[in-house]
Amino acid sequence: MRKLILLVVLGLALGALFGQLMMAVPGYWLVRVGDTSFQTSFWFGLVILLAGFLVLHFVLRLLVHLLHPVSNFKTWNGRARNRNAMKRTVRGLVALAEGRWKKAEKSLVKAADDSSTPLVNYLSAALAAHYQGRFDQADTLLKRAHLSTEGADTAVGLMQAQLLLDRQQYEEALAILTRLDRQLPNHPQVLKQLKQAYLSVSDWDGLRRLMPRLGAQQLISREERDQLEQRAYRELIVREAREGTDIEKVRGLWADMPDHLRGNIELIVLYAEALVRGGQEPIAERLLRHSLKEGWDSRLVLRYGLLDVDAARQLVTAEKWLQERPNDPDLLLTLGRLSLRNAYWGKAQEYFEASQRQRPSGVACAELARLYANLGEHNKSQLFYRQSVELLDKSLPSLPQPREDKDVLAEKTPSRAKDKDGGKAAAAAGKPQEAKGGAAAEKPSAAEKAEKKADEKKSA
Repeated sequence: MRKLILLVVLGLALGALFGQLMMAVPGYWLVRVGDTSFQTSFWFGLVILLAGFLVLHFVLRLLVHLLHPVSNFKTWNGRARNRNAMKRTVRGLVALAEGRWKKAEKSLVKAADDSSTPLVNYLSAALAAHYQGRFDQADTLLKRAHLSTEGADTAVGLMQAQLLLDRQQYEEALAILTRLDRQLPNHPQVLKQLKQAYLSVSDWDGLRRLMPRLGAQQLISREERDQLEQRAYRELIVREAREGTDIEKVRGLWADMPDHLRGNIELIVLYAEALVRGGQEPIAERLLRHSLKEGWDSRLVLRYGLLDVDAARQLVTAEKWLQERPNDPDLLLTLGRLSLRNAYWGKAQEYFEASQRQRPSGVACAELARLYANLGEHNKSQLFYRQSVELLDKSLPSLPQPREDKDVLAEKTPSRAKDKDGGKAAAAAGKPQEAKGGAAAEKPSAAEKAEKKADEKKSA
């Protein structure tokens, strides 16, 4: 309603303006042909000229259409087919979203040739064929999509890589994504699929190099990035330590590691293990000592006590730590082991016993049992061995176990009942059963026969 009122007001304003203009600019048209003349006002003649121009324009267009009927029909037919193709494309995309794969593929393929966006049709149809398990047909449709539109390499490559990942053909998908990454560095979708491919093939080196790029594009949360980086470096350190070919590779990994991961206790312990295997225990000792200074952790303390670098200096360092943590059972256990390395048997015994008092442990008991056995105190050794086994038994999961007073007797009862049933059956059988049993008892065994023959030979 408001628009209508606005149009009426605007029309009245223009009419009033035009009227004022006609009054302000008088004039006339005079057209004379021979003895005939025609005269009218300037404004009315201007309207006649405009109307004549419009009529002539439409007449010329009609003549042009009449002179080229075939091309006009083709144009009209093409537009009609394009409209029908768009309708089929929409129906196919709706069917694809609803999970009706067969109908979606059929509609999209039929509309592809007449569609103004054949790339969309073929890619969507390939996805529908893939969900049906028709992988060869999906690959064929992807090829047709590549040929249908110029410059479609990226879109087709991304779709092909995603389908290969879904089929668990990770190596092929990674090859395609690597090529796309070279062509389009930092493409968001390429980087996301690369992360999935690296995880699938356990390419930890590629994954750790990818993390900064994902973070720069804000394609990964901070929590997920920390988890993936920690996992990648853990797997790489374990692999290099297991192979043990070049310790410098492990040191290079540690140098490339982000600063926030160098404080991770699990990675520190793994790196120390790798250094020990690589024959670089002094570096491992400095690493553990520095890490314990930055943050105390029982795993680092226990690993420090297993190093064999400079036992005397290690013992002095650990005893300094004991002044700050006099009741730490793991530190006391470590001090006992370092005392053993320095051949301080009495001090080792005291530290082990102090650790055991602070927290009963099967490990501390085992260390004491071994120490007492080597000192010749076998009674104490057996006592601590027994305590070690008892503590270990407490740490086992709670599972059903047989009990001699019930379960074992229950297993024996059926056999006894069976014997009783057998005895009743024999009694019910009567004399024939007894006769058979007597015959069997009277029949001599093979050993008795051999003994009898031997006696006969001796008497002969």
